[in-house]
Amino acid sequence: MVTLCALCPDDAPALTRIYSGASIRHTTGKPLTLDQAHEKIRTAPARATETPRAQWSWGILNEAGLLIGLIALRRRTPFMGTISYILREDSWGHGYATHATNQVVSVAFTTAGLNRLEAMHHPDNPASGRVLIKAGFTHVGTSDRHGDDGAAIPYELYAMEHDST
Repeated sequence: MVTLCALCPDDAPALTRIYSGASIRHTTGKPLTLDQAHEKIRTAPARATETPRAQWSWGILNEAGLLIGLIALRRRTPFMGTISYILREDSWGHGYATHATNQVVSVAFTTAGLNRLEAMHHPDNPASGRVLIKAGFTHVGTSDRHGDDGAAIPYELYAMEHDST
């Protein structure tokens, strides 16, 4: 249903579209400029050569081969990582995030050698929680994140252990 791929410089305009509008409403991010998108793409190859590798990121392609999202795996400790994803708003509700998350979980527990994954979402974005549940995560509570105004926002926290996959 979806394919994960490395980003290339030609993907910068699509990346700015992904990081805009409703897609970033419930993230800590801001809209990306074209220059910021190019920089995000330029930094990925350097991260791929780190030892131990701390971050993986992939573009999410739909059936037509269009870049509709981005998904990342970050190593937080030697054995624990986090997954995050963002999709273009016109791609919501088609199962793309679930399929991409399942692929990244496999990488996390094999290639990356992690034994625990965590992910969280804004409390006003329950659809993201449904994605995580479908991918095998369990809701474990909340974790405060601070918004632009400094106020604490209780993000919903999910986890998955390697032996539960």
